[in-house]
Amino acid sequence: MADIHRKSPVPSPFPELHGHGLRLTAWDPESEEQLDAWFRGLTDPDFMRWNTPLRVVRDRADARQSLRSKAMGTAKGTDASYRITDAVSGATLGHMGVNMIDHVLSVARVGYWVLPEARGQGVATRALAVAARWALTDLGLNRLELGHALGHEASCRIAERCGFRYEGTMRGAMFESGRQDVFRDAHLHGRIASDPEPDLS
Repeated sequence: MADIHRKSPVPSPFPELHGHGLRLTAWDPESEEQLDAWFRGLTDPDFMRWNTPLRVVRDRADARQSLRSKAMGTAKGTDASYRITDAVSGATLGHMGVNMIDHVLSVARVGYWVLPEARGQGVATRALAVAARWALTDLGLNRLELGHALGHEASCRIAERCGFRYEGTMRGAMFESGRQDVFRDAHLHGRIASDPEPDLS
């Protein structure tokens, strides 16, 4: 709650996003409260089972460096990294990213995670719906891509509920869990600007 009105010292070219009971706002890497949420999210066993970040986070120093890197990507306009918060309480629920934004090809990749205590409440689905609507309208992109490790059925359901159609299996497209020298297959989902808006009701 203490950080609900605090502004990040790193300027963001992207607006705050609102909808479905959520507020998506820029991360502040100098906030200890937000750093704690970032660290817990990236070291959560379920996150680590399905994701192997390029920048491995082992401790809070790693987490701060990682979060600062995300904030700088946001400041440059190449990645929109959002802290998912409850619209009423301001509590941090997870992370939503619109990444690798390419305005020439009009495409970006989306990714997200939710803190353990916020799971089972549709947070990822609602955050993805809000971010996708913005990216395919106000940001002006034509296509969004979502990739997840083969077998991650929860991500499959979230993608499809938010209008990201299954487009195929990409061979050896992701790092294996905890490895950066072994690869695994991934599902590719995509949504384009002309696709109908999903009904989350």
